[in-house]
Amino acid sequence: MAATDIARQVGEGCRTVPLAGHVGFDSLPDQLVNKSVSQGFCFNILCVGETGLGKSTLMDTLFNTKFEGEPATHTQPGVQLRSNTYDLQESNVGLKLTIVSTVGFGDQINKEDSYKPIVEFIDAQFEAYLQEELKIRRVLHTYHDSRIHACLYFIAPTGHSLKSLDLVTMKKLDSKVNIIPIIAKSDAISKSELTKFKIKITSELVSNGVQIYQFPTDDESVAEINGTMNAHLPFAVIGSTEELKIGNKMMKARQYPWGTVQVENEAHCDFVKLREMLIRVNMEDLREQTHSRHYELYRRCKLEEMGFKDTDPDSKPFSLQETYEAKRNEFLGELQKKEEEMRQMFVQRVKEKEAELKEAEKELHEKFDRLKKLHQDEKKKLEDKKKSLDDEVNAFKQRKTAAELLQSQGSQAGGSQTLKRDKEKKKQEALSWLTWYFKWKCPVLS
Repeated sequence: MAATDIARQVGEGCRTVPLAGHVGFDSLPDQLVNKSVSQGFCFNILCVGETGLGKSTLMDTLFNTKFEGEPATHTQPGVQLRSNTYDLQESNVGLKLTIVSTVGFGDQINKEDSYKPIVEFIDAQFEAYLQEELKIRRVLHTYHDSRIHACLYFIAPTGHSLKSLDLVTMKKLDSKVNIIPIIAKSDAISKSELTKFKIKITSELVSNGVQIYQFPTDDESVAEINGTMNAHLPFAVIGSTEELKIGNKMMKARQYPWGTVQVENEAHCDFVKLREMLIRVNMEDLREQTHSRHYELYRRCKLEEMGFKDTDPDSKPFSLQETYEAKRNEFLGELQKKEEEMRQMFVQRVKEKEAELKEAEKELHEKFDRLKKLHQDEKKKLEDKKKSLDDEVNAFKQRKTAAELLQSQGSQAGGSQTLKRDKEKKKQEALSWLTWYFKWKCPVLS
């Protein structure tokens, strides 16, 4: 018989029997309280809102201390989440408080993807807890749970309506975290405007399907106060760490030229209501809702993506071993299929590469043949030109030789004629001289 069938039969056959005397298991609540106190508690708050809405100041006011932190500027290129963890002690109860702030939220010109870093951060905390759960050796009792338990969404006190950025962001977050909307710096608008603004915000949240955290009313001890406080959402709050003397008491307040706004005066703001609901009444419910609702939704979706289910197609309980074997076989099948596809793709690419190389080789051979033929043609032309030049040189040499020969012959003929003329001239001169001589010697004869 299967273990699940045995458990079902045991559950169905449970009977109520009286006790004959005191046993002692009525001390279990005290044991649980003592164990919880010794281990301590953790609580994680996410503050979402535009820069300058007083998120850090409100945290300091809520926990009546001064948390370290640097003020954010409006020059951030994108949305960044800054997480700080503090150890707080009140009486004998220890609290590990983590405050996560959204630095640069709403400061960009393009705010379309401003919510994505927030969603990714919340999912990352869920994934870290899931991975710790899936370990063989788990240490969940010492594991620092970083899942976000409450999201305080700060709304700018415009007095008109919610911005599209606020609606889109809350719509993306409502299935992942407990959203508590609050109107920051509510002393910036009048009471009548604040009342209308609250009504407008509530109607816009309902019309856009945004699910905010509702304080539980199933517990009779807190049903009345939680039901009343649900009607006051969103809370209009003011934060201040400055203490002023009002009457005979020092109280947290903000001083203005026109008067003083008291942080803990419910006639001035809803700070006290927020503190009561967030810390003093519903902190454990926020932790429980985070685990049982938001984390379970994330866990179910992730396990379904991995192929795990509660029942098989026949509505029978699903075995983890069978699921693992099925997923393993499926993975191996997909791996072999991908390996075969990669092998075929590799062979195909090798063939394509070989064809490309052959085509390139063919083109190279054709180009080589063309260049070779062109070279031969050029060589033949050069040889023809050389032959022509050689013929021209030989003809020139022949003409030069003939010209030199003619020149030499002409020079010889001209020399002989000159000599003859010279002889005749000398002869005439001699004859003329003799004639003159005889005339001078023999003037009678003349």
